[in-house]
Amino acid sequence: MEQWQKSLSESITRPEELAKCFSIDPGPLRPVVERYPMRITQYYLSLIQKVGDPIWRQCVPDPYELEDDHLLTDPLNELGLTPAPGLIHRYPDRVVLLVSSICATVCRFCMRKSWIGCKGSLNKGNSVDEGLSYIERTSTIRDVILSGGDPLLLTDEVLEDILTRLRKIPHLEIIRIGTRTPVTLPERITPRLCQMLKCYHPLYVNTHFNHPLEITPQSATACRMLADAGIPLGNQTVLLKGVNDDLQVMKQLMQKLLTIRVRPYYLHQLDLVKGTAHFRTSVEQGLKIMAGLRGHTSGMAVPYYVIDLPQGKGKVPLLPDDVRRDGKTLFLCNYLGEVVEYPDGEGQA
Repeated sequence: MEQWQKSLSESITRPEELAKCFSIDPGPLRPVVERYPMRITQYYLSLIQKVGDPIWRQCVPDPYELEDDHLLTDPLNELGLTPAPGLIHRYPDRVVLLVSSICATVCRFCMRKSWIGCKGSLNKGNSVDEGLSYIERTSTIRDVILSGGDPLLLTDEVLEDILTRLRKIPHLEIIRIGTRTPVTLPERITPRLCQMLKCYHPLYVNTHFNHPLEITPQSATACRMLADAGIPLGNQTVLLKGVNDDLQVMKQLMQKLLTIRVRPYYLHQLDLVKGTAHFRTSVEQGLKIMAGLRGHTSGMAVPYYVIDLPQGKGKVPLLPDDVRRDGKTLFLCNYLGEVVEYPDGEGQA
């Protein structure tokens, strides 16, 4: 067993374990964990400075998750866009291949909240064979994103087998990996892993920092190792109430990302996923933050602010002049040229 696997096995998964570290009553958390599992690595737990802080809110279950928020378990219609098990084909030339159903730390705001760490998943049986076959016979696909769960929780051997099989497909040009391990389990980024990954260029990694407290010497080292392997690093941040819905926090995050060789890529409006309404901010707040970044820091530190439209209509970059508003509804034009409605407004406190 490698050190990162040992660290993963020592993660906190029960409210009673959490109560030994903090003065909390584990009782209200038990029904939440029964519905939406908890896993927090010891490393990520060490970043919590106090109960309710931005790190706590991202990883510790909250009874608000069980409230009836009238949202959907699959608002992006990923099931409807799955022509093969574990493969999502939303855009013409690129697909998402789900290669893992677990994460090192389970984010409470996750877009795949209904199945990450649970028995059910979009990737029935966790086999990638059918997904790889679909990519091989669909010549319009030039870009594949490995996602999950977290692809880097696969062993080096299993991950390399997938990369090798992908690189044998003639029409496939780009491979991307979406991972939060540099943030929550930085010891997973090993010299052996980086040496293996550099054999499969062009390869890109997008990671997921949401708060400046997540940028530590350990996470910086993990990103340095990946960058030194020639892998371009991008970051996708989610706008979260009580975590980063503040201009100064967001500016500090974006600036610090550049110092660890990670380019801010997307700032996501939170998806309309069941059990996440208490994290939701208004689109107006996101636009205010973007206005405060543009021109007030390097353009390299300014991400695209995007909404992933309901029913799999695709990502829409958002600027103040692009928004047409009718009460609390935004009207946005997607990549197909369709005008799509999107409800604005915050969730629960």
